[in-house]
Amino acid sequence: MTFELEAEVPERGVELALRVAPGETVALLGPNGAGKSTALAVAAGLLRPDRGRVALDARPLTVTGGGGQRASYVPPHARRIALLAQDPLLFPHLDVRANVEFAPRAQGAGRAAAREAAERWLTTVGVADLADRRPGELSGGQAQRVALARALAADPLLLLLDEPMAALDVAVTPAVRQVLRTVLAGRSALLVTHDVLDALLLADRVVVLEDGRVVEEGPTSEVLSRPRSAFAARIAGLNILTGTWRGGRVHCEDGSVVAGMSSDPAPSDGARAVAVFSPGAVSVYRDAPGGSPRTVLRAQVTEIEPHGDRIRIRTTRAAADVTPQAAAELDLAPGAEVLLSVKATEITVYPA
Repeated sequence: MTFELEAEVPERGVELALRVAPGETVALLGPNGAGKSTALAVAAGLLRPDRGRVALDARPLTVTGGGGQRASYVPPHARRIALLAQDPLLFPHLDVRANVEFAPRAQGAGRAAAREAAERWLTTVGVADLADRRPGELSGGQAQRVALARALAADPLLLLLDEPMAALDVAVTPAVRQVLRTVLAGRSALLVTHDVLDALLLADRVVVLEDGRVVEEGPTSEVLSRPRSAFAARIAGLNILTGTWRGGRVHCEDGSVVAGMSSDPAPSDGARAVAVFSPGAVSVYRDAPGGSPRTVLRAQVTEIEPHGDRIRIRTTRAAADVTPQAAAELDLAPGAEVLLSVKATEITVYPA
């Protein structure tokens, strides 16, 4: 299943083209007003572009604005596309099971088939025990899982996710993110998010929008570790090192070894993993440091730039934030050879 979208919406200053390959999750990043919501609305059939084309598995869903093609439009409910928004939007008068049954029933499924689909997806997202509750009795995280089950019960060919965890409490976000990671595996999806961890852990590829245009795109780890656009650089803000998880450490391709605290669930031994840490957690040295167990990376300074009341040191391995005094004392300049040190407690390791 390949999804293709080309859309021009002059009123909103949007002119973009997107593609989602079969089984691929693409994250849309960009500042407010960049065109992310417009892209989702056009994909879902909630907005018709002045000119453009939307197709799913070679089936035209929206064709407008001439170009030698006959105009056509498939309404939202007939597109085989499901939208999961920030607000779960569950029907308050129906219990959880009936909410999820609604999607297949609306597509003509019989009662038994709808019940089977509801039970299967509620089990998959981990809330089967809540089937008899009403939405008003659910927490935010539980309600969002139910909304996800309802979207999946519609058996969509493409899943649209509009900042699905933005309204959740920080304590439940990791669990919901893990559920999404599980259900998105091998499924075509378009994800709008402002959270770099959502993009890093859920998306195969990133598309960055600014002023209604695509300004950068590529594999997630590449865009976030070597951003070329201003927004990608701002949102990345984190150091990201990838490698193989062995013996409780991430072994990178350049031979460096990163010790960190594994997420729950931890990466499998021998599997790809990603180590994430902030520039503020990095200490910069000219000589090898001692002290508690640390990751030490040899690197070369590439850029030095102001960053609030600190100086951000960009290197060939990671970024570090230091005081102006420290930068002067270490005589840091582009080309300088340095050692970057990070405590294991400051690094979180996720399955890649």
